[in-house]
Amino acid sequence: MEAISGLPALLSSSAKVVAVFSGVLVVVAYTTLAERRVSAFIQDRIGPNRVGPFGLLQPIADGIKSILKEETSPAAASRTFFILGPILAMVPAMVTFAVIPFAAPLPTPWGVVDMIIADVPIGILYILAFSSLGVYGIVLGGWASNNKYAFLGALRASAQMVSYEVALGLSLITVLMLAGNVTLTEMVWQQQQLDLWFALPLSLAFLLFVVSSFAETNRLPFDMPEAESELVTGYHTEYSAMKFSMFFIAEYSHMLTASALMATLFLGGWDIPFATWDDAFWYEGVLIRGFGPDGAPLAASPAWWKTLFTFGVFALKTGFFLLFFIWVRWTLPRFRYDQVMQLGWKVMLPTALAYIMVMAASMLILDQVGLPYGFAYGLALTGVSLVCTVLFIFYLDDDRIIKGAGARRAVSNPVPTGGGD
Repeated sequence: MEAISGLPALLSSSAKVVAVFSGVLVVVAYTTLAERRVSAFIQDRIGPNRVGPFGLLQPIADGIKSILKEETSPAAASRTFFILGPILAMVPAMVTFAVIPFAAPLPTPWGVVDMIIADVPIGILYILAFSSLGVYGIVLGGWASNNKYAFLGALRASAQMVSYEVALGLSLITVLMLAGNVTLTEMVWQQQQLDLWFALPLSLAFLLFVVSSFAETNRLPFDMPEAESELVTGYHTEYSAMKFSMFFIAEYSHMLTASALMATLFLGGWDIPFATWDDAFWYEGVLIRGFGPDGAPLAASPAWWKTLFTFGVFALKTGFFLLFFIWVRWTLPRFRYDQVMQLGWKVMLPTALAYIMVMAASMLILDQVGLPYGFAYGLALTGVSLVCTVLFIFYLDDDRIIKGAGARRAVSNPVPTGGGD
């Protein structure tokens, strides 16, 4: 089957835009409910359960309250930029989902529809560019509030995002080297051909990307820009009603995008594990599922039930990372600000650079010995990456992440036990 074109392509694109962004807003709303219920479970509470069956209508009630609540505007605030801040924070968080494939291609009577809004050839670069714009909204909102707590939170946000954006980008270099492309659909296809998800042959990159994602989304233990015990609520101290909610919509949208990105880059995206019947990729204008022993392309057989099934698998993988975000927030304590900066510049950055060199050398050696791209190739890289991950956690980390700085201080500066003349 051929790709859809003409008027049907325009209509299908419009339908995908409406469906995806409506779905993102619904998922964001119910992620807030999931966070409240999971935190209640961890703290041995019940959580929201009054509005609707099992509390399922609570996000709707919260949304109505935010819309109807009276907004406050500080007298000394710069009104134009005060309003622009939440908008600039929310828009980049929403549009980054446009380049993430979320299911196998869908066959229709007019042609095959790709389950992605925009399959642009700069997928990863697009996400990095737009996600980094979110900090402008945070900084602008904190500065325009004319509040010292808000401004300190904005400064923290800018320093933290710049610091961990470097580590996050470097952690993706090895993914780009292994996939040979920056398009997200190509990365799903490469993992299907490798018969291994990139989380195994690039385990340390996966770990660095997860840690950097927590910092980029301002989630605990990296919520320095908010830090209620220090800055009231940080950069959005002066905001209320729907403007206040827009910052939270931006945060949860970034969480959703980061979760979907981790599922796509490191867990095969919509690929079903231990199955090949779902494999599908465009090759010279034809949808194929792979190559035969003679190198000839094998035609794929798309079906609506395959699209539905792969979407379910993608949703499960993304939901797993969303739950992981929530679980970590209600489990780990907040880092000190100096610990956050030390981890970003003194640990994450040099580790990512060294890992790039090690994996580049490993890929070059495997190519020189003539090992074809496939399962054995992935296993060889898995062994090298596993050694790097173990060294990072138990040696290079030097107790910064696993035990924290307090354990090192307690050993190096023992408290006197008393005594005297």
